[in-house]
Amino acid sequence: MANDQDTSELARAVQEVSDKLSLLVREEIELAKAEVGEKVNKLTRGAVIGTVAGIFAVLGLIYLLDALSWLIWDVIGGTRNFWLGFLIVAVILFVLGAVAGFLAARLFKGGAPPTPQMAIEEAQLIKETVTTPHPALPQGPREEVRS
Repeated sequence: MANDQDTSELARAVQEVSDKLSLLVREEIELAKAEVGEKVNKLTRGAVIGTVAGIFAVLGLIYLLDALSWLIWDVIGGTRNFWLGFLIVAVILFVLGAVAGFLAARLFKGGAPPTPQMAIEEAQLIKETVTTPHPALPQGPREEVRS
């Protein structure tokens, strides 16, 4: 009778551990979803705001470059070849664009994809906790060592 009671208690304990483990897995999945969702949301907002800022900058840059081209033409003598000012500004823009493209490529390569770091670390801790034997639990029959 005591053996049946021990078996049912063991079955209940195993069921409880299984339920808790299942709950932990579901919570880790939800944490990962929330973490990735938050990062994607921030990236999306940043991209939209950056795009709007870029559009305004380009529109302002058009007028600035036009004025700079006429200024260069005036500084080099103001002859009939007014296109020289525009050519010099275009070459400067191509150089700046190449430098900016190089820096952007390095930043994109260096950036990590949005991974749920906290969820991964928590899952590793849970795995270690579940797979590591607890010192308070019996480890099986012990044999006495006599010297």
